[in-house]
Amino acid sequence: MTISHSPEDEWTLSLRKRPRSALDRRTDDGRAEEYELICHDCGDDPRGAYRGVPAELQQVRGPYSLEAGIEAFMEHNECHEPVAEQPTRSG
Repeated sequence: MTISHSPEDEWTLSLRKRPRSALDRRTDDGRAEEYELICHDCGDDPRGAYRGVPAELQQVRGPYSLEAGIEAFMEHNECHEPVAEQPTRSG
């Protein structure tokens, strides 16, 4: 048997349209679309409901408008990028 890794296993940070509540069956209710960040590196799982994740992950998730979500994505992604070591001065 061969095990393959799907592309979903390789992502680290995602900005996605926030799922509507199962109780909210209207598609055109006049509300602006909301987006949320899902950060695999922080331990978030896209299958988890917003209310089921810890408060720290809820804070990362948002919700955001599209513009604010893109900005939050860029800022959060920087948190996980390795910091280049600064050369030390010898003197």
